[in-house]
Amino acid sequence: MAIYIDISAAVHGRAGLGRYTENLARALVQKHPKRFAFFYNQDREAKPLAGLESVPTRTVRAGYKPWRMAVWLGQFLGLGFERLVPEAELYHATEHLLLPLRQVPTVLTVHDLIYHLFPEHHKPLNYWFLNRAMPLFVQRARAVIAVSESTKRDLIRCYGVHPDKITVVHEAAAPHFRPASPEAIAAVRARYGLPEGFILTVGTIEPRKNLSRLLDTVQRLRQEGDDARLAVVGSKGWLYEGFFRRLEELQLGDAVLLPGYVPDADLPAVYSAATLCVLPSLYEGFGLSVLEAMACGTAVVCSRASSLPEVGGNAAHYFDPTDVEEMAEAIGAVWHNEALRTEMGKRGLAQAARFSWARVAEETMAVYQRVMAS
Repeated sequence: MAIYIDISAAVHGRAGLGRYTENLARALVQKHPKRFAFFYNQDREAKPLAGLESVPTRTVRAGYKPWRMAVWLGQFLGLGFERLVPEAELYHATEHLLLPLRQVPTVLTVHDLIYHLFPEHHKPLNYWFLNRAMPLFVQRARAVIAVSESTKRDLIRCYGVHPDKITVVHEAAAPHFRPASPEAIAAVRARYGLPEGFILTVGTIEPRKNLSRLLDTVQRLRQEGDDARLAVVGSKGWLYEGFFRRLEELQLGDAVLLPGYVPDADLPAVYSAATLCVLPSLYEGFGLSVLEAMACGTAVVCSRASSLPEVGGNAAHYFDPTDVEEMAEAIGAVWHNEALRTEMGKRGLAQAARFSWARVAEETMAVYQRVMAS
């Protein structure tokens, strides 16, 4: 018998969901090396998790979109896919896709309800699928893990989920996120063309990240005489055209750096190189980059929307993400004050230390045990 973890998001490299899944899988296997097995849908882009090759693994050969439709239809028709996870004691769906299992208890992690709350920020097909599938997945799961109190509140308000069914388990920065050495910082400056002083934002380029307003904020700071420069680290997601259109309209030119995707191994040094880190999102299920920046000792200025205040605590400075003037004031206050940045960096290190993947594994295992005992 084994507890199966769906690691599809990790092997397919799906940004934040992949980071959550990989870090959780590693922490659980490290703590309970004989209890777990992995499952994922295998296509040409799937890359098994390095160092975890010895964990028993089952796969199904299917592309992402066909597999999502098969899972939803299986749930809708009341089918059982038990043969895909033989001798399963429990199955944990770590992204928004719950395998239909009639005889195996299931746990579903819900990261956010962005598709429901901000439908204009999703592609039509993805919006259509999630709005039909997620209420069913939440209903069918024996227990739900929410990554923040904010997401838990959304589940209760939008889907009427009973609070007792939901357990909040916060994420954490991976262990390698810590202040980088001067040599490592110099190396990433050279590799990605980073200046001595810059504002950093990390995340996929998509509408809810609110990056167009961040461009307006940088423009305002520069109009006031600042030589503010912005580095946007992250790949193109979806509906990103508005960001690039606004970038062209503002004619910011060399003031905005677009290094694109940066490998995980380089990110701590990139965070450490930044003068400050900004997360201007309209909504975040958790907002992992806040903790990653803090774990590297970098001052964080972020939106006060959704989960971000519960993640940043008293270590971050906050602003209304819809108010460019307030955003500029908050960022400018930190940008101009080195002593404040130093103090925020210290508070951030303490805040990030409150979160760990060992704790995530322990709290997640407690959910498994409650479900299996019931």
